[in-house]
Amino acid sequence: MAKKFMLRGKTFEELNEMSLEDFSKLLTSRERRALRKGMPKVHKKLLENVRKNRGKDKLIRTHARDMVVLPEMVGAKLGIHNGQEFQMVIIDESMIGHRLGEFALTRKRVKHSSPGLGATRSSKFVPLK
Repeated sequence: MAKKFMLRGKTFEELNEMSLEDFSKLLTSRERRALRKGMPKVHKKLLENVRKNRGKDKLIRTHARDMVVLPEMVGAKLGIHNGQEFQMVIIDESMIGHRLGEFALTRKRVKHSSPGLGATRSSKFVPLK
C-alpha cells in the first residue's frame, strides 16, 4: 500500500479544493508572503498555460523559477530554465509549496580529474606523449 501524500494534515484532494488564500495559510512564511503579494504577469501566464494543457502531454517552458508550486499544477510537464537550458520536470504532490527553481539546478557537479600540464612544478617532468 502506497503512502498517501499529506501537507500539514491535508490530503491532496483537500488541497485541490481549497481557495488560494486558504492554501497559502498552510505554507511557510516566505511562500505565504509571495502568494499574498499577488502573482506577477509571468506567473499568471504560466498558470493559465498549465490549466489549458491539463490533460495533454505537452511541455510548458518557463523562466519563472520563483513561482510557488500550487496543487492545480500537479501532473504538469514543465521545462524550467536553469540559465543554460530547459530542464524537464514533472510536477508531483511532494513538490507542492516549493519553488520551481528548486527542481532545476543551476550549477553542475564539479568533476575534478588529475591536474593538467603546468598545474604543479612536478608536472614539468611528466613526459609528453
